[in-house]
Amino acid sequence: MQRLALLLSLSTCLFACATGQNPSQAPLGESPSLAGCQLFPKDHIWNTRVDGLPPDKNSSAYISSIGASAHAHPDFGSGLWEGGPIGIPYTVVNANQAKVPVSFDYADESDPGPYPIPADAPIEGGSNADGDRHILVVDPDTCLLYELFYAYPEGEGWTAGSGAIFDLNSYDLRPDGWTSADAAGLAILPGLIRYEEVASGEITHALRFTAPETRRDYVWPARHFASSLSDSSYPPLGQRFRLKQDFDISQFSPDIQVILTALKTYGMILADNGSAWYLSGTPDERWDNDILRELKELQGSDFEAVDVSSLMLSPDSGQARQP
Repeated sequence: MQRLALLLSLSTCLFACATGQNPSQAPLGESPSLAGCQLFPKDHIWNTRVDGLPPDKNSSAYISSIGASAHAHPDFGSGLWEGGPIGIPYTVVNANQAKVPVSFDYADESDPGPYPIPADAPIEGGSNADGDRHILVVDPDTCLLYELFYAYPEGEGWTAGSGAIFDLNSYDLRPDGWTSADAAGLAILPGLIRYEEVASGEITHALRFTAPETRRDYVWPARHFASSLSDSSYPPLGQRFRLKQDFDISQFSPDIQVILTALKTYGMILADNGSAWYLSGTPDERWDNDILRELKELQGSDFEAVDVSSLMLSPDSGQARQP
């Protein structure tokens, strides 16, 4: 048996050497997908499990600074809030969608246009909102993701605070130090909770969340900070968290159990400054807001920060070593 195991191990090594493939990067299952496009490769850090990784050494301090007794909140749902949809919407365009110019306040850290944004593209908070006003657009023909922050229509195009274009088939991260449409310099759409995923019974990616105060620092895969605070008790942008494994989810509704299982398995990434433990998702009239409110039973002390440094293959790539 030992001889057979050795031969199998040698065979794997020879295959890896011949193909340039790391044995730890074995072919994986399907990636999360939308409109026929994967939302990054399966071994991207967004789509990598963290349930077996060690806690971060500063976990207790991070939990305390965000709020150990603060409750989680579903920042998505059905219906309207202050006249706008609840959550961050997205739109899927086709090859006939015209690309329009976009001017940026932070042009030096934004991908230049044009962007394929419809005149009636859904805006976070609604057309009259004065919040983050994100616009997310997926082009299924090219599998490119276009994201804008603080977007307003202007003439035949748009004006925005910042913008980023992501190749959903790529591991490329933003240039070091650059923002995106999110403070951490990350893509937004891959971290949103979508109704279709919950209805399918499984979420296979990390979730996006916010915290009131963050550190003037960022960790992989984030590329940008948004704070002047230097105290190490505040978490950096990009910090991964997860729901503790001993948290009992059996008493929650089935849909909420899907979300809680994802929080245990894939965790969540701190992507922006905002309210404590706010989980991001898409607006959808199929959400049952009463059921979503069950997420408010979670509080900060139910989470822990995770050290994902062992997964990093390159600081400039989102590809992750698979645990």
